[in-house]
Amino acid sequence: MNAVVLAVGVMLTLTLLRTHVVISLLLGALVGGLAGGLSLSATLAAFNNGITGGASVALSYALLGAFAVAIAKSGLPHAMADLAVKKLETSNAHGKLKWTLILLLGAVSIASQNLVPIHIAFIPMLVPPLLYVMARLKLDRRLVACVITFGLVTPYMVFPVGFGDIYLKQILLGNAAKAGMDIRGINVMHAMAIPALGMVAGLLSAVLVSYRKPRHYSLGKIENAERTHARVSRKSLITALSAIVAAFSVQLYTGSMIMGALAGFLLFLATGVVKWKDADGVFNEGMKMMAMVGFTMITSQGFAEVLRATGEIAPLVKAGAALFEGQRPLAALAMLAIGMTVTLGIGSSFSTVPILTAIYVPLCAHLGFSPLATVSIIGTAGALGDAGSPASDSTMGPTSGLSLDGQHDHIRDTVIPTFLHFNLPLMTAGWIAAMVL
Repeated sequence: MNAVVLAVGVMLTLTLLRTHVVISLLLGALVGGLAGGLSLSATLAAFNNGITGGASVALSYALLGAFAVAIAKSGLPHAMADLAVKKLETSNAHGKLKWTLILLLGAVSIASQNLVPIHIAFIPMLVPPLLYVMARLKLDRRLVACVITFGLVTPYMVFPVGFGDIYLKQILLGNAAKAGMDIRGINVMHAMAIPALGMVAGLLSAVLVSYRKPRHYSLGKIENAERTHARVSRKSLITALSAIVAAFSVQLYTGSMIMGALAGFLLFLATGVVKWKDADGVFNEGMKMMAMVGFTMITSQGFAEVLRATGEIAPLVKAGAALFEGQRPLAALAMLAIGMTVTLGIGSSFSTVPILTAIYVPLCAHLGFSPLATVSIIGTAGALGDAGSPASDSTMGPTSGLSLDGQHDHIRDTVIPTFLHFNLPLMTAGWIAAMVL
C-alpha cells in the first residue's frame, strides 16, 4: 500500500477511535515514514524538520488565547451576553436572534478571507463570548462549526481577492503556468463556480436539515469557563473594543497574527484593564486555552513533512491517474479523491496544489480535459480535505472557540460534520465541473 494512503488512513482511524489527534498524527507519521522506506531516524529527522514550520502558528494561537482571555477579563463578553439574554427574556424572537447569529458568524468568516483578511484570528475573540447565548438558543455547535468552516474555505476557492488571490492566482494559476499550461484567458471564478456551489449545498444541508433541531448545553459550564462577574466599567469596554481594532489593524499592516495579538494584549496592560501583576496569569490561562490547537498545528507540520520525505505523493498521483487511462469520468474522480487524501494528511490546500499541479496539468492535457476543466480539477482537488482534516486551520479554528467549556469535541463535533457536509458535495460538484467545462 502507498505510504501516504497508509499514514493518512492510520491517522484518521485513530482519531475516529477517540485517540487524541496529536498522538494520531505522531503514530500516522511513524507508520507512513517506515512504510515509505525511511529508517526510524530518517522519519524522526523529517518530522523534527517539519515541526519547526508550525512554531509560528502555535505562537500565534498562544498570543490569541491570551488576548481572548484579556477581552473576557475586561467584561465585554459579559456585557454582550447580558444584552443578548435580556433580549431573549423580553421577547419571543428566539428564531430571529438565532438566524441573526448564524448570518453574523457566516459573514465574519467570509470577510476574514478577503475584506479583512485576518483568517482565523477573529474566532477566539468573537465565538467564546457568544457561547452562553448559543446555549440559551439551544443552537447546535456542529452547525456553527459548519458555518464558520464554510466561510473559511469557500471564499478562497472562488473569489480571487485576499487569500483567494494567493490560492487561485499565485498558487493555482502560477503553478499551472510553470507546468506548461497556457493560462491566458482563463477565468478562475468561472472554473471554480460549480465546485463552490457544492460547498453551498453542503452548508444548506447542515443548517436546514442535519443540525436544525435544538441541542442542550450546560449553562453552568459556560459560566465557569467564560463569563466574568466583575464590575463592567465604561473604560474596560472602550479598551476592549479599541484593543480588538488595534489587533486587527496591526495584523493587516504587518501580515502577522503574532504582532496583532501582541498589540491588543499590550493595550490592555497599558490602560490598566489587565493589571501588570495579573499579566502572567492571564497569559498562562490563554496558552492553556489554545494549547491543544497549537500542539496539533505543530504536529501536523511534522506529519506533512514525513509524507513529503517518503517521496510517495507523486507515485500515488501517477498510479491513480494511470489506472483510469482513457476513462475521463473515472480519471477525474480519481484525481479528486487523491487530492482529498493528500490534503487530509497535510492539512493545507495551499500546500497541496503545488504538489498536484506538476502531474495533473500534463495528465489532463493527455486525457483531453480543457484548460478550464483542468484548473477546476486541480483547484477542487486541493480544496478537498481542507474541511474535514483534523489538522486544518479550517477545523482547528472553529474548535478553538467552541470547545472553551469542554462541551465541543474536535473530531466528533467539527471534523466529522464538516467532512460529511462539504467534502462529499464538493467532490460531486468538482466532478461535474470537470465533465462540463
